[in-house]
Amino acid sequence: MKASAAPSYAIIRRFIRFALVGASGTLIQYITLWAGVGVLRASPVVASAIGYVFGSISNYGLNYVFTFRSTKSHMAAAPRYFTVLGIGWCLNTGSMAMLVNAIRIDYWLAQIVTTGFGLIWNFLGSHLWAFRESTGLDQEGLG
Repeated sequence: MKASAAPSYAIIRRFIRFALVGASGTLIQYITLWAGVGVLRASPVVASAIGYVFGSISNYGLNYVFTFRSTKSHMAAAPRYFTVLGIGWCLNTGSMAMLVNAIRIDYWLAQIVTTGFGLIWNFLGSHLWAFRESTGLDQEGLG
């Protein structure tokens, strides 16, 4: 039983590191949202989308080194990471548009909800694919 418990603790520790790194990207996104809407009078959806991009870029290096301690080359990891985050950007922007424009939820509440979705999506995509270490199947182009 202990052998199966060890990986679950490892993934919990990794998720905590991912969330800590994500907090810095979230701060960047929220500052961009605040400045975009409050100062520049941009749409909350547009400001959130731009902030997501800024936060994602800042998080790549931290996740590569701190969260996943990746040994993959940046040429292998970065395209996968930004593919995952690109899908996350679509989920974030689509959710913001639906919640703010269609359902008429306050944009801050909408952003908090979409941040929760993004945290789960981005962690799973990064853990299971973007930073996953190569296996024999990966080396044969099958994984």
